[in-house]
This record gives sequence, structure tokens and C-alpha cells, in this order.
Amino acid sequence: MGLGGDWSAEPYSSAHVDEAAAAVEAALNAGITLFDHADIYTNGKAEAVFGEVLARTPGLREKIRLQTKCGIRLNEQGLEAYYDLSRDGILARVNESLARLRTDYVDVLMLHRPDPLMDPAEVASAVGQLMAEGKVRAVGVSNMSGPQIEMLQDRLEVPVVGNQLEMSLLKRAWLESTVLVNHAEGTDYSFPHGTVEHCVRNGIRLQAYGSLARGLYTGAPAAARTPAEE
Repeated sequence: MGLGGDWSAEPYSSAHVDEAAAAVEAALNAGITLFDHADIYTNGKAEAVFGEVLARTPGLREKIRLQTKCGIRLNEQGLEAYYDLSRDGILARVNESLARLRTDYVDVLMLHRPDPLMDPAEVASAVGQLMAEGKVRAVGVSNMSGPQIEMLQDRLEVPVVGNQLEMSLLKRAWLESTVLVNHAEGTDYSFPHGTVEHCVRNGIRLQAYGSLARGLYTGAPAAARTPAEE
């Protein structure tokens, strides 16, 4: 999320590409091979610099798993942000991500946020087309509850493989909502009860974002922490 500079319209530089390459190399040396993106991260620059790294590193694409997300639209139609999981929106944004990433496919496409106007049949149609074209190999979700996943799964012809949620020692609603069942304190947490259980029962892998609380547990000063866009 932090690759490519800041969230302004300022273009990325060769130094940003070098920084991305160093980050990728450090991750690989640590045994990390799954790289997570989203079309909106630093307004597309995160994907673009990663694509530059892929282009200049022969064989790298075959060594890693790549996922990206779509569904959040920023600064369009006079709005600061809104959610869009329409068929046309999914198809357009995935093709744009592939172009920036300089790859023919992503291993996993994550649906970034639950769109209150989404039609599960439209989502399934878009996902089905992308998979038939070889552009997407699996589908997951982000920030969705168990019932929302169930609603999508009723129409999808492939299983939802992952659910990306904010989970850390600081953000514990996902945990507290389970252990505080039948406790008055449980009402203090808005995390949808049953979501973790639904994922466990159906083999949906939980992916934690913000697991280091945006630098809190690595000593970063508050002013230097990346703001949450999720």
C-alpha cells in the first residue's frame, strides 16, 4: 500500500521503483511470496512500480503469488469515495490493474468492500468472465461478513478463498466479539458475529491487514504511520 510515493497525483520516480525492488527482495529473502495490492493504493502507483519491478526481474512472476483488490472508487462523480462492485466496474478495474502490474493474470482477485447496491449475479458474471479469460485464478473478499460472503457464494461458481480483515492486538473486535458472547461488554464491538466461524467452516483463509497497527508495534512515530484507507 505504501509503494510508489504518496497518494497525490505526483508521478512516481525511479527512486520509488528502486524502493519497491528492495522491498520485494527483502520479502523474498524472508520467505514471503504472496504480494497484496489494490487498484487504489497510492492512486495506482503501488501497482505500477511493482509492475516495473516485475518487468525488470526475469522469472520473478513465476516465483510469487499476486493478488489485487477492486471495489473502492476514489474522487469520482464528485464523491470522495464510494463502493462499486458492478460487473462493468470489476472488469474495467481488473484490466487496468493487470496493465499497471504488467502481468497477464492475478492469482487472487479480492473484492475490496461490500457494495450495498451490488447484484451477486453481476459479480459472478464478471468473475466468471475474468477466470475464463485466464486473468483471475481465484476470488476472495475483503471486509465482508459471513452472510455477505454467503450471498455471493450462492451465485459464484468457484469458492471464495479468502477474507481480508483488519486484525491485530490493537484492533481486536474480530476476537472480542466471539469471547464476549452473552456479556454486556460484547455490545461495544461492532464486528459481525459469526464471520470468523463462517470462514473456518468453509475453508476461507483469513488475511490480516494492519496486523502491526500501522507501525505501532514496530516503533514508528504516530505522525509517520500510514493512514488507513480500508
